[in-house]
Amino acid sequence: MRFGEVATSQAIGCILAHTTKVATRSLPKGQVLGAGEIEELLDTGIHTLTVASLDDGDVPENDAANALAIAIGSSQVRISPATTGRVNFYAEENGIFWPDKEAVDLFNSIDPAITLATLAEGGSVKRGEMVATIKIIPLAVSNRAIGTAVSSLFGRAVLTVDPYLRHDVVLISTQLPTLKQSVIDKTTRNLVRRLESSRGTLVSEFRSDHRAEAVAEQIRDAMRLSRSRPQVIVIFGASAVIDERDVIPEAIRLAGGRVLRVGMPVDPGNLLVIGDLAGVPVIGAPGCARSSKENGFDWILRRLLTGERPDAIDITGMGVGGLLKEIPTRPSPRQDQDQPTKAISVAAVLLAAGTSSRMGDGSKHKLLARFDGIPLVRRTASSALNSRVTTVIAVTGHRKVEIENALEGLSVRLCHNSSYLTGIASSLACGISEAAKDNADGVLVALADMPNVSSSDINALIDAFIDADGLSVVRAATLGKRGNPVIIPRSLFADVLELQGDVGAKHVIENSGLNIVDVDIGKAAHIDVDTPEALMAAGGAFEDSSHQLDVQKNTPIS
Repeated sequence: MRFGEVATSQAIGCILAHTTKVATRSLPKGQVLGAGEIEELLDTGIHTLTVASLDDGDVPENDAANALAIAIGSSQVRISPATTGRVNFYAEENGIFWPDKEAVDLFNSIDPAITLATLAEGGSVKRGEMVATIKIIPLAVSNRAIGTAVSSLFGRAVLTVDPYLRHDVVLISTQLPTLKQSVIDKTTRNLVRRLESSRGTLVSEFRSDHRAEAVAEQIRDAMRLSRSRPQVIVIFGASAVIDERDVIPEAIRLAGGRVLRVGMPVDPGNLLVIGDLAGVPVIGAPGCARSSKENGFDWILRRLLTGERPDAIDITGMGVGGLLKEIPTRPSPRQDQDQPTKAISVAAVLLAAGTSSRMGDGSKHKLLARFDGIPLVRRTASSALNSRVTTVIAVTGHRKVEIENALEGLSVRLCHNSSYLTGIASSLACGISEAAKDNADGVLVALADMPNVSSSDINALIDAFIDADGLSVVRAATLGKRGNPVIIPRSLFADVLELQGDVGAKHVIENSGLNIVDVDIGKAAHIDVDTPEALMAAGGAFEDSSHQLDVQKNTPIS
């Protein structure tokens, strides 16, 4: 492949190296330039271009990515269409992800132009979650390199998702006078939530004195339950296990079982017990597993629910990567489990300052168009207000008075951006500065022209943000393609406030080093109404000024 700058008039058949704006549109990176594109470029005054031209044996980036993806793919992953030299892989089922590290390393050693990145091995994934991505770095790669890479994969299961299998789970909780019943109840609820995505069902719960003989009897009772599916027994002790002869391991032995290991090299989760009774796994859960936070108990339970039976040697190998204290879902070591924690708060910033320039007729403002008789800006504000955000801040600019009138009667805080003509950065700054006054842990940045984002969609984003302890970026997505709204954590507020011009927060987010969580909310993440055609397709319409809105009842009146 040849790459470099050429005269535009000589670039027919070449591949455009960088997205280039012409009079009426943008020509994307990777565009094969025909006579029409060359004419547009010259008419715009662009007389030189950076392009690539293919040699014999070169394969364009998307074709190369597709060929490699097909060689890697399995029934356990779904492959996305190639775009800009990238193909993503998505889990087809909930389960545990196991990449073949040796195969991935070999694949990545073939040619720097060809890359494969995956999630870490042994992690829990959900159906639809991205687990790996192929990226072709240049605009084309040699067919020989592709052939070598494909050959390196022969006979290997590169990307495997061990699906969760249906299991019946029995819970035994031991009791002491010092342990509140409310703590035991909360433990049960958290276990049920853990099982929801892994096909486990809590079929019975026993409560026992904290004595080895009493717990052993409960284990025997659990074994007598009729079993139509594989079973797992989970024991939560009222007191932490500190010795292999302590209550829970001793109870497993008294019940006729074997203790495979007491303790594991994962923190939090050190004080876990794993045993076996007639092929039924028995887990003595560490105290940290009473919380929903990630810990070693999750690692073992998930693997058991795929049908795997980790033994003492497997657990011994969990030390590297087993220090979890620095991940967002991990509390500080020795943190008091009963210590109240501050509720994580999310404020919504509704961006409603734009000029609606693509609507053509300057008299028509898309945010004042009506959906079911309600102005679009009011519709989107109401969706936010009906969610679990703590406050809604609407940033106004163009046609300020009309936008404010459309929001009249709603509990929306207004923030006028007098610099709205400078671009979106000033509106972001206006809204985030206002939200920071309330000490919000995160700001949900919502575009006011997205009519199909619902309150439940916003709550799903908030749930993901809370699960990450308010430390991650959370983005709405559709089938792996990022969209809007986005929750920005407090740690990035200062960086966003430094943005200038018509620049959004994308660069700040992708260079922050923070974990980014994508939440699939369906097509709503990508439906906006920038043009009259898009507005009509989404169900909106402009109405004459005689058609007014009763803002108190949210109903149109003539």
